[in-house]
Amino acid sequence: MDQHLGEYLGIEADWSLEGDDAHAVEVISPHTEQPIARVVAAGPAEVDAAVAAARAAIDHGPWPRLDPAERIAAVRRLAEIYAGRRGEMAQLISAEMGAPISFAQRAQVGLPAMMMSAFCDLAETHPWHETRTGFFGSDVRIQKQPVGVVAAIVPWNMPQFLIVTKLVPALLAGCAVVLKPAPESPLDAALLSDMLKEVGLPDDVVSVIQGDAGVGARLVGHPGVDKVSFTGSSAAGRAVAAAAAANLTKVSLELGGKSAAIILDDADPDTVAAGVRSASLSNSGQICNALTRIVVPAAREREYVDALADRMNALIVGDPADPATELGPLVSRRQQQRVRDYIDLGRNEGARMVCGGTDLPDGVDSGWYVRPTLFAGADNSMRIAREEIFGPVLTVIGYRNEDEAIAIANDSDYGLAGSVWTADTDRGISVAERVQTGTFGVNQGYTMDPFAPFGGIKDSGYGRELGREGLEGYLETKSIAVATAR
Repeated sequence: MDQHLGEYLGIEADWSLEGDDAHAVEVISPHTEQPIARVVAAGPAEVDAAVAAARAAIDHGPWPRLDPAERIAAVRRLAEIYAGRRGEMAQLISAEMGAPISFAQRAQVGLPAMMMSAFCDLAETHPWHETRTGFFGSDVRIQKQPVGVVAAIVPWNMPQFLIVTKLVPALLAGCAVVLKPAPESPLDAALLSDMLKEVGLPDDVVSVIQGDAGVGARLVGHPGVDKVSFTGSSAAGRAVAAAAAANLTKVSLELGGKSAAIILDDADPDTVAAGVRSASLSNSGQICNALTRIVVPAAREREYVDALADRMNALIVGDPADPATELGPLVSRRQQQRVRDYIDLGRNEGARMVCGGTDLPDGVDSGWYVRPTLFAGADNSMRIAREEIFGPVLTVIGYRNEDEAIAIANDSDYGLAGSVWTADTDRGISVAERVQTGTFGVNQGYTMDPFAPFGGIKDSGYGRELGREGLEGYLETKSIAVATAR
C-alpha cells in the first residue's frame, strides 16, 4: 500500500490551509506501528466555515426543500457507488484501525452498504405528512421537517458503520451534515467524501472535517449546529451533553457498555462459547455492545469456562491483511496499554486468569496486540466487571439462581445491550424483558438490524439510531391548524 494514501480536509472545502491552525496528522498502522498516511486537520476557522456553509445549505439551498423521493434517489445512487468500492473501503479500514480484512469486508463495510438501501426503504414508507381532525374542529396538518445542521462525531472502532447510521438518515431527512471522524481512522471518511462528490449533492450539504477532540468540541459548542449526534465513551458523552446544553442544541448519545451474557442452566456450553466468542471478541473486543460479562450458573461454571477458553485459545491472531486472521491489533499503543492495565488489575483484584495475559500473542513480535484474556471466579464488584475495557477481555461471574443472574446483569452503570442463552426461547424472552438495557439478544449477541432502533439507557446514553426511530431523530414535527368553514 502506498505510504501516503491521501491528504484530505473536506469534500466541498477549498479553505486555505495556511496559518497556525493547519497541520498534517500521521495515520499509524496498528500492525506495523509505522505511518501509512497523512490527513490535514482543520482548525477553528475551518470548523466555522463548514458550519456556515451547512447553515447556508439549509437556509437557502435546495436539499431540505426537495421531495423526499428525490433525496431517496440520491442516497440510492450513493449506495450503488459504495457497492462498487467496498473492497477499497475495507482495505482502508483494516489498514488504519487494524480490523481483520475478513471482518472489515463483512461488517465494517458490508453492513453500511446494506444499511444505505434499508434506510431508503424506510424513508419510502415514512409518514412525512398527515392531516388530522383536531379536537376543536380545525384540520391539523402534521409535517416532518429536517432538524437542520447536524454535527456527526464518530469514533474509530466501527467508523463506516457509525458514519452511515448518522449520515444517511440525516440526508434522507433533508439535513446538512458536518462529519468529524476520529483522528485514528480518517481515511475511510475521506474515501466516502469522494463517493459523495460523485453523487452530485448540492453544495455544502456534507462536509468532512478531520481533527482531534478540539475540533469536535468546537463543533459541539457551535451556535450554528442544530443537532449533535455523538458516539463515544460515556465520559466524553457527558462533556458533549454539557457543551451542547449551553445553546440548547439537540443531542443523541450512543455511549459505552458493559453488556452481560446470561447463560441459563439449560444452555449447551459449546453453543454458548461459539456465540459469545463472536459477540464479544469481534473487532478485538472494540465494540460498544460486546458481551464482556459472562454470567453463568455457579454449579456449571467450569464447563462454560473451559468451553470459552478453548474457543479463545483457538483464535488466529496476526496480520489484519491476512484473510485467515480472526483477531487483529488494538487501534493504538494507548489502547493496548489500557487493556494490559486492566488485565493486571483483574489479577490484583483476585480473579483467576484462565487464558491470555499481557504478553504479545505467540508469533507476534510487533504491533498493538493483546492476547484474548478470560477471567473466572470474579464478582460483580470488581472493576474488570464494572468498567468498559474495550479489548479482548471477558469476565465470568457465577450465579445461584435466575433472579440473581438478572440482578447481576442489572447491577451496572451501563444499559446498552445484553443477551441470554437457553434451550427454552420463551424462558429467554422472559429474562430479556427483565434486563435493563436498550437492546437485547436471545441466543445471539444483539444484531444491529437497520429496521430496529438501537441505543442505550443509563450511562450508555440516550436517543436511538437505526429503524424509523433513527430517521425521526433528524426530523422536527410541525403542526399547522387550518380553520374549517362554518
